[in-house]
Amino acid sequence: MQNELRQLLETYMEIGTEADLDALAYLLEGAGRKLQGKNSTFVDGILHMERKLDKNSCEITIPAHPIIYNNLNIAHGGVTATVLDTAMGTLANYLLPEGRGAVTNQLNIHYIAPGTGEAIRCKAEVVHQGSKTMVISGEAYRSDGKKIAYATGTFFIINK
Repeated sequence: MQNELRQLLETYMEIGTEADLDALAYLLEGAGRKLQGKNSTFVDGILHMERKLDKNSCEITIPAHPIIYNNLNIAHGGVTATVLDTAMGTLANYLLPEGRGAVTNQLNIHYIAPGTGEAIRCKAEVVHQGSKTMVISGEAYRSDGKKIAYATGTFFIINK
């Protein structure tokens, strides 16, 4: 596997533009964040997620790097959805007792403005916590403070 990876990297380094190589380095650095234990999953690492978590809210910020852009050079809606879902799911799981977990059952997102600027910050708060489900809301903001999306998520509470 190491030889295959080395060959892939060499091939892409030869054919990639400077922008391509910057994106590849950013992705590898993100994967390294997971391998080093700075992030818990590869998605968290690749997106360079930074979290703030307490019993009332979860806030996740990601840099607005070109790897998250769509062909209009704004944050891809799917990336925004991923960060919102992660913030809401992180909060849900944080609030549950040992042996219980939360998984997304439904995710609703309203996109309000383009995701531009230097970073995207998503904040989640609990709307309802029951014994079988939780409802959590989330908001995404760009670095100038403008709200770019509003979301709600329903999470099933399961045994791990």
